[in-house]
Amino acid sequence: MYSAFNLGRNAGKSMAIIHNMKISNPDAISQAAELIRKGGLVAFPTETVYGLGADATNPLAVVRIFEVKQRPSIDPLIVHVADPQSARLYGEFPEPVSSQLMAKFWPGPLTLVVPKKDLIPPIVTAGLDTVAIRVPAHPCALALIRAADRPIAAPSANPFGYVSPTAAEHVAEQLGDRIELILDGGSCSVGLESTIISLVGSIPCILRFGGIPAEEIETAVGTILRATDSDSIPQAPGQMDRHYATRTPLQVLVAGETGIKISEGERVGLLAWKRPLETAGYSVVEILSPDGDLREAAANLFAALRRLDASRLDRIVALPPPENGLGIAIMDRLRRCSTQNPALTMGGGPGG
Repeated sequence: MYSAFNLGRNAGKSMAIIHNMKISNPDAISQAAELIRKGGLVAFPTETVYGLGADATNPLAVVRIFEVKQRPSIDPLIVHVADPQSARLYGEFPEPVSSQLMAKFWPGPLTLVVPKKDLIPPIVTAGLDTVAIRVPAHPCALALIRAADRPIAAPSANPFGYVSPTAAEHVAEQLGDRIELILDGGSCSVGLESTIISLVGSIPCILRFGGIPAEEIETAVGTILRATDSDSIPQAPGQMDRHYATRTPLQVLVAGETGIKISEGERVGLLAWKRPLETAGYSVVEILSPDGDLREAAANLFAALRRLDASRLDRIVALPPPENGLGIAIMDRLRRCSTQNPALTMGGGPGG
């Protein structure tokens, strides 16, 4: 069963739920698909995070994604399709590497960046001649794409720059008064955005670390992937220097550092990827995985950051995970969230 939060465009800001109806899968998906076809916005679950979806072939609908998220137009979107055959309608996929990756990781948290076809309008790709495409693994996402019979452009369903949503309630709290429908499929199982690989050059390049460790992709294709540095113009989502950020200042400790000085009366939260040796003095403690399992830690990361951010803390301290496997993606998110990030020059919150 999925819940469908039916939201009014002019509703109030407190969750903004006019109608919360428990309905069967076909009814919920049918309602959402009709909205997509009519140019509306639907938030829906994937295995990574909740996406804010619109018909990728409808420029006016896609423009609303940028407006609702307050997302800069230079940041491209990911196009979600139901299967590899559909993907080939919208992009040019080089062989044999693309078929190897599709067979191993689709459906799943892998996005491929390839030369685009004309069916995808420039607003989706931020004017680039490449398009980012993936096949999500969540049954609700796949059912929505198939029922709508449209490719769905969908970034994370949150204000730009803020912590990504991994539950329907996260979407409702921040965007509920600005979109038509939220499909509630429970918590996201992966909890990190997809890994993004560019297949444009002669050697595959990692544009964003994510839900599939780079080592697994290298094993599948027999190639050592080149990681690219963030450009001033993003080539894929998630490449902004300041991103995935809490409004509460966050500091990432150096590996091996176990404690910090806490001033009298200061409220400090601790984010630990496994059970820490010492928690005395912290006002709130979030442990991503008691046993130090990186997959569990990744799945819990964004929800834990949101809880810490809502706890009226003066600052958050994060203990770094080991930088291997999914630990690389977790550290990527923490660094982009951190106030130690030298690229942080904006004032106020990270919602711009």
